[in-house]
Amino acid sequence: MVIDSHQHFWKYEPKKHSWIDNKMKVIRKDFMPSDLLNVYTKNNIDGCVAVQADQTLEETNFLLDLASKNDFIKGVVGWADLRAENIDDVLKHYSQHEKLKGFRHVVQGEEDHNFLLRVDFLRGISALKEYNFTYDILVFPHQLGSVLEFVKRFPNQKFVIDHIAKPYIKNGFYDGWATLMTEIAKHKNVFCKVSGMITEADYNTWTQAQLQPYLELVFEAFGTDRMMFGSDWPVCLVAGNYQQVKKIVTNFISKFSEVEQQAIMGKNAIKFYNL
Repeated sequence: MVIDSHQHFWKYEPKKHSWIDNKMKVIRKDFMPSDLLNVYTKNNIDGCVAVQADQTLEETNFLLDLASKNDFIKGVVGWADLRAENIDDVLKHYSQHEKLKGFRHVVQGEEDHNFLLRVDFLRGISALKEYNFTYDILVFPHQLGSVLEFVKRFPNQKFVIDHIAKPYIKNGFYDGWATLMTEIAKHKNVFCKVSGMITEADYNTWTQAQLQPYLELVFEAFGTDRMMFGSDWPVCLVAGNYQQVKKIVTNFISKFSEVEQQAIMGKNAIKFYNL
């Protein structure tokens, strides 16, 4: 089974989706399950994990509603304010939803480089395991130092790094990102999504060769049993199309065994998110 471990839905609203700037105007419109189902039919994808794009409980409820009506949405990564005093009540409420698999915060947008290490946020993370919730780590490379400290504190919590931590591919920066990703990968409870790469490169001129060293590093560091394919649809459309994004991964992993390829393209996501 081929699972897209990372994609988004939204009904476009200029204020809510202000992060979609002029360079990304191609995605200034609604993206709903019917749109994605057409894409998946053409690209032989069996199911997906829908990930939050807005930091509200309404967003979590919106995704859960879509998942309840569309069987191909196998799981949801929602948002809740993990810093809230009543976080345990919130988690208890959402634990009733079978398709709610975990949570994410847009840490890449926080000015505090050490946001993940705030006491109130750590308290919220410590409550996730009781309900078997996962946590998606969305950061830029300059925040990876705090990610390393963060994952060390929770050896029994399931984490996944989104978009291979968004390396600055466009500028050719590699070494600092590579060093920290290698250290983080030593923690066996941390997985990694091979997604979001073409939007960190130049939208118009990226090549597979340009992505190669970044792919080699994460697969070497995390191994084929902790890497999972994700498209980042529809964000990926600002720099290419779904077929291209899938091909980046399938081309790279063609050297691996059939069992390893199946793991990367679906079984690891099923295992991680308990789909």
